[in-house]
Amino acid sequence: MDIAKKIDHTVLKPEAGKDVVVRYCHEAREHGFASVCVNSVYVPLVKKSLEGSDVKVCSVVGFPLGAMSKRAKAFEAKCAVEDGADEIDMVIHIGALKDGDVQAVEEDIRAVVEASAPALVKVIVETCLLTKEEIKKACQLSEQAGAAFVKTSTGFSTGGTTLEDIQLMKASVSSKMQIKASGGIRTKAFAEELLEAGADRIGAGNGLLLL
Repeated sequence: MDIAKKIDHTVLKPEAGKDVVVRYCHEAREHGFASVCVNSVYVPLVKKSLEGSDVKVCSVVGFPLGAMSKRAKAFEAKCAVEDGADEIDMVIHIGALKDGDVQAVEEDIRAVVEASAPALVKVIVETCLLTKEEIKKACQLSEQAGAAFVKTSTGFSTGGTTLEDIQLMKASVSSKMQIKASGGIRTKAFAEELLEAGADRIGAGNGLLLL
């Protein structure tokens, strides 16, 4: 298994500056990672740094809480795509999901999906904050709204990915949907377990350790 091609090399810490972002881009080019994932302010820099490579530019949106208006989230996504993002990782409106307001959750996702076209959208559901039924519902709403992936975690909350999360998410969507595991993935062995359980992509701030 060529794990490198499954890894989103991720640099989202607020203190990360341009030099760190550029270093991640160089590492991604060298090892053939799937993408470099950054906060939206760094999309133009990443686009320039990855020019001529097959590595995708990934931007988070509504990160890490997901608690802003859908118009704001959609606008951030639109700006990121205009700046060169190929993929958008958005955080759902977690509070609305906990309230059972499935219409608000789906509309929030759909607004980002539409604003992001032609970039694909990964929906971060933050599994550590959800019940199993809420995880299932979040995955189903993501598919209904036109997203390409569902993703476990931001890595900024109370927990990260588990094998059980991946298995549940995989069982909750059709074969068209892909799964991204992120948060707390620190060894190659765990990354391989997640991929075998059904993950299609791995998000990690320490991508080099997973090779």
